[in-house]
Order: sequence, then structure tokens, then C-alpha cells
Amino acid sequence: MIDLYYWPTPNGHKITLFLEEAGLDYRIVPVDISAGDQFKPDFLAIAPNNRMPAIVDHTPTDKGAPISVFESGAILLYLAEKTGRFIPSDLRGRTSVTEWLFWQMGGLGPMAGQNHHFSQYAPEKIPYSIERYVKETNRLYGVLDRRLAANAETGSAFVGGADYSIADMAIYPWIVPHQRQSQDLADFPHLKRWFEAVAARPATIAAYARAEPYSSRPAVTEEGKKILFGQTARRAG
Repeated sequence: MIDLYYWPTPNGHKITLFLEEAGLDYRIVPVDISAGDQFKPDFLAIAPNNRMPAIVDHTPTDKGAPISVFESGAILLYLAEKTGRFIPSDLRGRTSVTEWLFWQMGGLGPMAGQNHHFSQYAPEKIPYSIERYVKETNRLYGVLDRRLAANAETGSAFVGGADYSIADMAIYPWIVPHQRQSQDLADFPHLKRWFEAVAARPATIAAYARAEPYSSRPAVTEEGKKILFGQTARRAG
């Protein structure tokens, strides 16, 4: 059994995508980030960066004590290694999948996140900031589209290589809000084809269904924005 500390954000969806694909038993422990649940001592004990998702694996492969893992990319790697699935075993395939996982963690996620912040949540709409992150998101979509185009020429439908992998799982939830990011998938035909294929997977449908009890929450309040966007070292402690 795996405890998944979760809220329905792109990073949260990554982990339910894997767990549903792998058919692992898991229990969702909701972490309402707008209410400040991420600062609770019990959560900080397993996620010291006060960010979800995090997991506690009660049946690790070494048969020892439960293992906690934070950071969505680290969780995906941990689960891939635990199950032996969704990451190639050969050197070149594993390297490719890892590259694109880190591309999402270091590029697409942070840049699209800033896109969301300045276009949706910032109290002052700063045209330069909005344009900066919309354009960078667009550039990254182009990088991904070209990668998928190149893979298609070799008969591969996925980001990391021939098979569906944790790279696809990491990237897909950050493309779901493409309209919110001021991006048009029609401009990226190979990305659009890949996106629609991932969306149609039964595990993807099941993963997003698991989000429904938490997705009908009200809009982020002003107090919630202070919690989400006003964190400092003192607040995090």
C-alpha cells in the first residue's frame, strides 16, 4: 500500500497517472494547499519542501521500514524502479527518458507555473511578465513538438522513445491546461497527436477521475493566495 499525499495540480496528477497505469494499491491523503495543509508537521516530516505530492511506501522492495519520497520527479523514478515499469532497462533508453523527465522538472513545469501565476493569480497584471512566460511556454511546446516529430519518423509515439514512460506521465499534466497557458495545440500537430493519445488511455481517465472529489473546490481566496504565494523561510518552518 502507498499513501499518496495529493492535491489535483499537474504535479499531483503525475503520480496518480503512474499508480493507475501500474495498478498499485494506494490511498489518497488530501493536502489542501490553499488551506495550508502543506505546513502541518506530519506532512513536513515527509516533505520538507512543504510541497505536494509525496508518498509513503509501506511495502518497499527491501522489505524494511516504510519509505517516504518527496518531489514528483523523484517519486516517478522511485515507482519506476520499484515496479520495473515505464522506464527502459537499457542504458540509452533510460538516459532518454531521464532527460525528458528532467526537462519537464526544470523547464516546462517551472515556466508554465510562472505563466499560470502571472496570468491568473498575480494581483497586478504585468504585461512584460505575462508575455515573458507565455512566450517561454510556447518555446517549450515547440521543443516537445519537434521531439515528437523526430520520434514519429522512427515509429515511436512517445516522448522518451518507443514506449510510454514516466517522461510522458510527467509532461502530460502540464499540457492539460494549455488554453490557460495561452497555447493552441493546433500550432503543434505532433504534440496534439501525442496529447490526445495519452488522454485516451484508460489509466489517464481513471487518474483524473480520482481528482474529482477535490477539483470542485472554490476559487483560491485572497487568504489562500497569501498562503500559496507569500511563503518565506519563516513561514515554511
